[in-house]
Amino acid sequence: MVKIILILILAAIFENIGVVLMKGGMNQIPLPSRITASEVVRVAGAGLTNPRILAGFALEAAFFGCFLYMLSQRDVSLIWPLTSLGFIVAAFAAKYILDEKVSGIRWAGVILIALGAVLTSYSEAVKTPQPPPPGAASTALRPQ
Repeated sequence: MVKIILILILAAIFENIGVVLMKGGMNQIPLPSRITASEVVRVAGAGLTNPRILAGFALEAAFFGCFLYMLSQRDVSLIWPLTSLGFIVAAFAAKYILDEKVSGIRWAGVILIALGAVLTSYSEAVKTPQPPPPGAASTALRPQ
């Protein structure tokens, strides 16, 4: 479980640095005053060539790779809720990197998310192992 938690922390860092980079990149692109086909193409082109957005996209892809690895190792009912820990990192990144105002209500939500992640990981610790289905072990040992 320690390995999964370490990968989860790394994944949360990748994801949140990626989001912060993409937000910074989007702030560099002037938004259109009207939505027209040419403006959509302009904004999309600016986004696809913005180094911050591209770096953020790469870090989001790294997060996804970590996420796929974690899913291959543990139950989705454990991994998916634990990825919510990224919201905690996001709140701190928003406040201290993007200089956003984070209200008390939002911090309360972050605390609730943390409590939910603790309960989810505790449920894994107390989970009773399921015996293999009947005949599963005997077929694996049979010569082919």
